[in-house]
Amino acid sequence: MSAPISLSSKYHAFLWMNGTVFSFAIMGVCGRELSFELNTFQTLFWRSLVGGIAILPMLFHQGWSHTRTQRPAAQIIRNLFNFAGQYGWFYAIGAISLAEVFALEFTAPIWTVLLAVLFLKERLNAPRIGAIALGFIGILLITRPGIQALDPAGLSVLGAAFAYAVSYIMVKSLTETDSPLTILVYMTLVHLPMAFVFSLSDWVWPSGESWIWILLVGLSGLSAHYCMARAFQKAEASLVVPLDFLRLPLIAVVGFFVYDEALNPWVLGGALLVFAGNFINIRYAK
Repeated sequence: MSAPISLSSKYHAFLWMNGTVFSFAIMGVCGRELSFELNTFQTLFWRSLVGGIAILPMLFHQGWSHTRTQRPAAQIIRNLFNFAGQYGWFYAIGAISLAEVFALEFTAPIWTVLLAVLFLKERLNAPRIGAIALGFIGILLITRPGIQALDPAGLSVLGAAFAYAVSYIMVKSLTETDSPLTILVYMTLVHLPMAFVFSLSDWVWPSGESWIWILLVGLSGLSAHYCMARAFQKAEASLVVPLDFLRLPLIAVVGFFVYDEALNPWVLGGALLVFAGNFINIRYAK
């Protein structure tokens, strides 16, 4: 059974997850812009390449010992799930609204809490159940299942959500033996060759303007996963992951102002419930 975590650790985790939230929002905008020119595998390739290059100065500074892991098999399996999740996510970014992508992705915390209880022996107490329930109801308000059918892009996000949930659980486990930098190194080592091989069949060289988005998608992807790994060092998975709900209202506003995507009352109502769930989880979950 996990030991109780302090209020200070909870808020440190909250701060690191804020970095994750903003990084993923930037990555979403970059993914949308790149989807106009590149296919999904090419976006993943350039994202991994830029991230890998950005890691090199960190290795020179913190030491090459971070290239060694005590659990190579777990690193590979985690990144296979993460790669599948990223493919589904980036594919959907170019096909449906940003708010819809992020809303559907937020089924991941539901799976994460259940997986954390089953495999990490974390406690599922009343505040967490209430927080997750509010978040799930908020998602239902936004997506309104049954009113309109899910298209392939929507289904790909749901598949990505489960893959991310497995990845989240494995990151939490890996932080017990490996540093956040080690986790980033192995993400690059697994993702980069896979994305390159799948990109070759329909290769397109990016245009001049796209290089800016490639740089940003790589750096934001790196910072998102680094911040998330640091958050997992501070708190349990079932506390950290629901904080990711904060991405929803942020990306809805970005979609409204940048891409003229409708910001309807269902999205606002769902976002309020998500905020309520996050407050309960941060303040009362122990």
